[in-house]
Amino acid sequence: LGVTGKVKISQTELKLGTLQPKLPVIVTNDGRLLPQTFQGGQITTNDIKDLTLVAGQIESAKGRNSSNNENLSIASANASSNYNSGKFSNKFYYAGGDYKLTKDLTAQYYYGNLEDFYKQHFLGLTHNWSIGPGVLKSDLRYFNSSDDGKNGNTPAYYTSGNYNGALSGKGKVDNNLYSGLFLYSVAGHTFGGGYQVSNGSSDFPWLNQGDGSSAYLTTDMQIQKFARAGERTWQARYAYDFAKVGLPGLTAGVVYLKGSDIDTVTATRTEITGQSEWERDITLAYVIPEGPLKNLGVAWKNAMWRTDLANTRSQDENRLIVSYSLPLF
Repeated sequence: LGVTGKVKISQTELKLGTLQPKLPVIVTNDGRLLPQTFQGGQITTNDIKDLTLVAGQIESAKGRNSSNNENLSIASANASSNYNSGKFSNKFYYAGGDYKLTKDLTAQYYYGNLEDFYKQHFLGLTHNWSIGPGVLKSDLRYFNSSDDGKNGNTPAYYTSGNYNGALSGKGKVDNNLYSGLFLYSVAGHTFGGGYQVSNGSSDFPWLNQGDGSSAYLTTDMQIQKFARAGERTWQARYAYDFAKVGLPGLTAGVVYLKGSDIDTVTATRTEITGQSEWERDITLAYVIPEGPLKNLGVAWKNAMWRTDLANTRSQDENRLIVSYSLPLF
């Protein structure tokens, strides 16, 4: 249970308390029964035509399997080790906006800063283009992430990666991530493909509480995120809406990703490159469209992940989700 206070003047809204932002630099994880929530304040304005501006500050997070709020961290720094009992911050600042250049073209810029861990700039461009009987959606993203404060010089605050010559597998945040995803939708079918490059000495950083978190990546899948140091990932997608053949509410989809050229360090502190991983996700879902059980849904999600990364094991996962949406107003 979370409480949020709201004040709205014209097209500007202030929220204080429990937040569930879904922005390029901060994304609420809702992959399980209890969603992740954040505590802080956020102001959003749409007073300028075609422009949405957002700014906020987050102080803590409540994980999807937690009943209490905790401070914020990133991968590796949030875990205990020989020299680290887990390092955290209570200040994450963010700001940015979306601008509709045309009705089909939107440009984005966002900035996020987790004090003593990292600074992150995001540029995005989305475009919808009618081609023949269908629509092609293009989604281009770029993240520039660098160290902030203690992450630049204190091992306990380091994140994971490769770090040539250091052999620790940890160091300051240093990552540039580029991606493009293209989806063509026609007559109930959606065909897609994409490519992502993660450059730099570190893995891609995001707010990570260690018990379930999300990042604004086209490769954030059911099991893995495919954003390790040096990783190159391609993906293929297909989805179908059975309403086109007289079965409204029934949908299905499959995604396959292959990541290669991963830079990492083994448990014996041996530097290795060229490691790989792949994941295949299948989703089948049905929502009853009418009648006394309208809006009752059931979904099955199956994921398979395989890798040759050192000190890791392959995973298979099934999720069965029953949901019900009740309109109150």
